[in-house]
Amino acid sequence: MADAPIATPPTLKRALRFRDLTLFYIVSGLSVRWVATAAAAGPSTLVVWLFALVGFFLPLAASVLELSSRYPQEGGLYVWAREAFGDFSGFIAAWMYWMSNLPYFPAVLYFGAGSILFAAGARGHNLSASPVFYMGFAVLWLTAITVLNITGLDMGKRLNNVCSFGSWLPIAILIVLAAVSAMRFGSATAFTRTTLVPHLTLKNAIFWSTIFFAFGGCEAGSFMGEEIENARRVIPRALLAGGSVLAVGYIAGTGSLLVALPGSAVSGVDGFMRGAEQLCTRLGVPWMIAILAVLLALNAVGGAAAFLSSTSRLPFVAGIDRYLPAAFGSIHPRFRTPWVAIGVYGFAGIVVAALGQAGTTVRGAYDVLVAMSIITYFIPYLFVFAAMIRLQKKPAGAEVMRVPGGAKVAVPLAAMGFVTTMLTIVLSVIPPDEEPNKPLAVAKVLISTAVLIGAGAGVFWAARRKGQSGDGPDQRSAPETDA
Repeated sequence: MADAPIATPPTLKRALRFRDLTLFYIVSGLSVRWVATAAAAGPSTLVVWLFALVGFFLPLAASVLELSSRYPQEGGLYVWAREAFGDFSGFIAAWMYWMSNLPYFPAVLYFGAGSILFAAGARGHNLSASPVFYMGFAVLWLTAITVLNITGLDMGKRLNNVCSFGSWLPIAILIVLAAVSAMRFGSATAFTRTTLVPHLTLKNAIFWSTIFFAFGGCEAGSFMGEEIENARRVIPRALLAGGSVLAVGYIAGTGSLLVALPGSAVSGVDGFMRGAEQLCTRLGVPWMIAILAVLLALNAVGGAAAFLSSTSRLPFVAGIDRYLPAAFGSIHPRFRTPWVAIGVYGFAGIVVAALGQAGTTVRGAYDVLVAMSIITYFIPYLFVFAAMIRLQKKPAGAEVMRVPGGAKVAVPLAAMGFVTTMLTIVLSVIPPDEEPNKPLAVAKVLISTAVLIGAGAGVFWAARRKGQSGDGPDQRSAPETDA
């Protein structure tokens, strides 16, 4: 009797191509809500955007380009930090990244909920202060995003591709409307040497960190390295194309909004749409309001979808390495997706959406969720830049795409990104002027961050003690399956 054939474990499907990854970078990086946030602070934000572009985004893009070429495996950040500093650093970097994105999901979806209300006119405005509506919008879309990504990356990428229209198209429309408004009525904002100079005060400290926060995200595509066709070649090309749209979109969008409207007209969770509503009414095109509202809702959904799909790959590889329960490393035999990691991560986002809204106003929940994301989101970037510096000592094969100029350019560039990130973290800790108890506010931020790091360390060392972890990279070749 012949031996039964050995079942082949399911593998991840390489479903992402150049167009998909480019649109992923656009939908994950270009969030229209930051245009309104920046414009609300006045013309000096244009200079802040340039600082953020040169001091953070360019070093980050260069680091992602080379590190993803050196290590194109699934997990990206997790693998880079592990290769540079060991398993513990890799796990903590990934832990902080996926934890920081949990409050991001409801925060960005609250923005989408606030925007879509403008498409409903007066009836929609009646819901603008309804916590139930905002939480329901977030929970509904997080559920849909989770299910779509479990059923296959082909489905998940279609959602990202459609939602990418909500990133660049509203800004393109805004630029056209602003040009028409300027020709008819002149600029609503004075752009002078005085107004363009940023003034760093305690009140503006959180704002600076928010602007730098907006340029994050280009590292996320590499988390799906083994689901990208020819990752070494596609990631740099897509990063260049998507990054160009990102930089132009933020700077041109902010400038256009300030040309059309004063900064005071574009603040709040629904700031962009309030400003757009005024602009469309002034120009006699009120029918554009509903179109922009739908596009901005797409932008918010796309941002949540992109980060949920990519970031869920971090607990997936941690499950393969047995630092999380082995089920996290499971690949669905039919859909060929890390379904447990996606499902658990999506459910966690839904729980955070519900808890973040409990007992507070819509605006209060939105502000709290954004504030929770900033510090924990930036800590993993310290690992990225430090890994970029450390790994310059390791030889790179001919197939690896290096930063032009090699280590002589890569090290100073990564060092600049590291210093910029550290300064941004410090600035984000400083409480605003209106905070009545500043020492307590700082202590809360530092303690909550320390608790989060301590929790990650506890999970890691508990896995080590139980013998659940292996030797790291060698575990990657044989993921747990449900077969």
